[in-house]
Amino acid sequence: MKKLLFLIVIITHAIVLSGCWSKKELTDLAFVIAVGVDKKDGKYVITLQVVNPGNVAGATQRGGGGSGVPVTLYTSTGDTLVEASRKVSKKVSRITYYAHTNLVVIGEQLAREGIKEIFDAIERNPQFRTTASVVIARKQTAEQLLSVLTPIDKIPANQMIKTLEMTETVWGENLNVHAGEIIEDFSLAGKEIVMSSFRLDRNLKKGQQQENVQFVRPPARLRASELAMFKNGKLVRWISGEEARGVLWILNKIKQTAITVDWEGKEESVSYKVMRAKTEIAAKMKKGKPVLTIHVETEGDVGEVLVPIDFTNPANITNLETKLRKEIKKEIQKAIQQAQREKSDIFGLGEVVHRSYPEKWKKMKQTWNEQYFPNISVHVTVDTFIRRTGLRSNPYFP
Repeated sequence: MKKLLFLIVIITHAIVLSGCWSKKELTDLAFVIAVGVDKKDGKYVITLQVVNPGNVAGATQRGGGGSGVPVTLYTSTGDTLVEASRKVSKKVSRITYYAHTNLVVIGEQLAREGIKEIFDAIERNPQFRTTASVVIARKQTAEQLLSVLTPIDKIPANQMIKTLEMTETVWGENLNVHAGEIIEDFSLAGKEIVMSSFRLDRNLKKGQQQENVQFVRPPARLRASELAMFKNGKLVRWISGEEARGVLWILNKIKQTAITVDWEGKEESVSYKVMRAKTEIAAKMKKGKPVLTIHVETEGDVGEVLVPIDFTNPANITNLETKLRKEIKKEIQKAIQQAQREKSDIFGLGEVVHRSYPEKWKKMKQTWNEQYFPNISVHVTVDTFIRRTGLRSNPYFP
């Protein structure tokens, strides 16, 4: 009896634990590292940037001197994204595998028509990671942007992602937005979408050739461009410069940046390096209307001085902090004014009201962007602290 019971247990485990039914050999997979989506003549155009494993590994072993290109592009069209992605099988000899896709590029024309359908397909795909970065192709199609070969990082998708991460960290005019964040924003009545764009500088034709990575100054380069402001899933405006940084101030995304201010009649003469920043937003109801307060705290160092300033005098440091507060406040107010003109709450101020006054939000959420947000009162306060002035108290200037 014991032997029979043991045999039944062994057979049961063998049936339950046999896990090779869904196996996929590495040699049967095409690893999609980036996906581009455009629209032409009413049909979706999907572009897949697929890694060439042999060339990438060879380039690493030979110090970047691989004999072939590290990626290959495949394009296909269809009435839906699923149809287009399946039709790629006519050109690819392997199974397209999306588990390693870390970048989605959307063409500008499609972004103006609407992007909700794209993220419906992304969310339903069990392979696709919602941690993939999403950008807009500025003045180009997604296919053109993904066809450019890049130096330093051999895989173009990795170059774009690392560029986004770096410029967000040290400059603060771009956002590295993930697909999961966009999907979440679609479900919120008090938050619209904002994301970064990329554009191509110089020659597209040469950028698609191997010689683009063989020059000290490449004929074509990819660079992070403006922020894209959306309303109801459609691109409505580009934001750049101080206004773009104002958006990141409000979203509490500033990690480091540099601010220059005037001093005694000389423009842009003192540079302040922001090393830490924190933004808090609060909502209150006054006479039945929401009033928002944005408070920003920054700490940083004096980075550069082009005029004679005596930093041993505390009054000079106090005056400089005052100028910096005004500059940061101006950037934030510019960003708010732009968003209010477009009636697009990209800052999520509606969600702040929702969390603070959930019952009153029920009456406001349907008309928030059209009625409340464009006229909402926003008070901005900034605290700026200069922690260090560097090794030199007085500049070289007399």
